[in-house]
Amino acid sequence: MMENELRAELVRMTRRLDSMGLSHGSAGNLSVRFEDGFLITPSGFGAEGLTEEDIVFVNLSGEPRGRWKPSSEWLFHRDIYAGRVEFNAVIHTHSNAATSLACLRRDIPPFHYMLALLGGDSLRCAKYATFGTQALSDNALLAMRDRKACLLANHGMIAAGKDMDEAFRNTVEVENLCELYMRALSVGEPVLLSQEEFADALNRFSTYGKPRE
Repeated sequence: MMENELRAELVRMTRRLDSMGLSHGSAGNLSVRFEDGFLITPSGFGAEGLTEEDIVFVNLSGEPRGRWKPSSEWLFHRDIYAGRVEFNAVIHTHSNAATSLACLRRDIPPFHYMLALLGGDSLRCAKYATFGTQALSDNALLAMRDRKACLLANHGMIAAGKDMDEAFRNTVEVENLCELYMRALSVGEPVLLSQEEFADALNRFSTYGKPRE
């Protein structure tokens, strides 16, 4: 996609996340890989009034180009792109269910097979660090190892994908799984899938959403 198309996509997705209640006000941010860096939403901006010209370019050395400062969380966007070549889009939100669980600082265990969509048998919660710091980025990358998403302790969540559509689907899935897990916990302790049961689900996801051979 051309730069103007990617900028438009970021604006469109910011509004979509806001309309679905997955992002609130200026909390959260999103980006797409572009050339030798990435395009990211600006610091302090929400969906209302955001335009394509407001989007900021940041190269992998951390040097921004644009009329505004990049999101305060640009570091973990940069580090994800530098360390995970399979990802071309990253979404960070403070969605209600994911953030509620993140404030408990607990991983989500294999209570449901849809965790396989995110790459493994758990959704890890990264250790707490102050927002916008290298420590937060380091913790997030560790929690996302072999995964497409993670929670951020007392903060929110991150989801990534090969493109913005996949990153969005993963964001929705994280929020849904967090809500289901909290509802299950309100009744009792969920029964977890065994290693064999989850491995079978993970194997079936290898062909999920792909055309017939």
